[in-house]
Amino acid sequence: MLLGMLGLGIVWLVGLPFGLAALWWSRRYGQTELGYLDWLLEDWVILGAAFFWISFALLVVMGLARRLGEWWWLPGAAVFVAIAGLFTFTAPYLDFTTDPLEDEALLAATREYERELGIPKVPIRVEEVSESSQQANAYAYGLGPSRRVVLWDTILMPPFETGEQKVVLAHELAHHSQRHLPEGLAWFAIFAVPGAWLLMRATRSRGGMGAPEAVPVALIVVAVYTLVTAPLSNHLSRRMEAEADWKALQVTEDPASLEGIMVGFAETSLGDPDPPAWTQLVLGTHPTLADRVAMARAWRERSAPR
Repeated sequence: MLLGMLGLGIVWLVGLPFGLAALWWSRRYGQTELGYLDWLLEDWVILGAAFFWISFALLVVMGLARRLGEWWWLPGAAVFVAIAGLFTFTAPYLDFTTDPLEDEALLAATREYERELGIPKVPIRVEEVSESSQQANAYAYGLGPSRRVVLWDTILMPPFETGEQKVVLAHELAHHSQRHLPEGLAWFAIFAVPGAWLLMRATRSRGGMGAPEAVPVALIVVAVYTLVTAPLSNHLSRRMEAEADWKALQVTEDPASLEGIMVGFAETSLGDPDPPAWTQLVLGTHPTLADRVAMARAWRERSAPR
């Protein structure tokens, strides 16, 4: 476990210069006023939780490997999925940075969208980021009773209008109605099985996953496997995001607001509306802003009276 935590610490340190470069870029172009020290110290609770769960997974897998030998990878894959599911379920309870949404109009719209989407009440939370950033974002997370939707407070401010805010709410609620988070866990399970087998094969020369000497090799294999599978993982993510956009259009019937929110994202976050294909393939977790605008226009044409 100590070797695993050391390896994770090294991974974090390797990513640190890239994070600092991204923060410098954001500060230079007015995207954030967050200081370097504040950036370094934020999100320690979530980072600590990730360290805990990954170390726990390592402990369980090594225990299985010492008892089952090379056949550990079969129950080991199930352990990976179970831990990922538990982390997804508990993450909302570890977040102490949000407050309940108080806007009555948006809350009323939320209840309406929940009825139309056929889902029980989902708490809407607001994360205050406006003191350090002008970027806008929203996300859905949690499973079952822990399901949440979080809006950054910047999305509740100009240039975003009420209709655009409602589209964002409908989009995030659609992630829950379409069960995208459980679906993501299911896809994780599909990736976990061959990944666990590769771990078993790669760590043979170090005595197998039951030996401490195998931990550095295992971490490298996980990093490479994650990189190799990223294009397929991102493709699946883009499909889910596109589906959430479509469901948002169905419940709001407001393509102009979906188009407006995408334009607002491009303006406030300086996002490239139509990035190069290779960057979208490797890094794009959402459809391009141009594609999302095109969907809004296609929905408008499809729904227009004949």
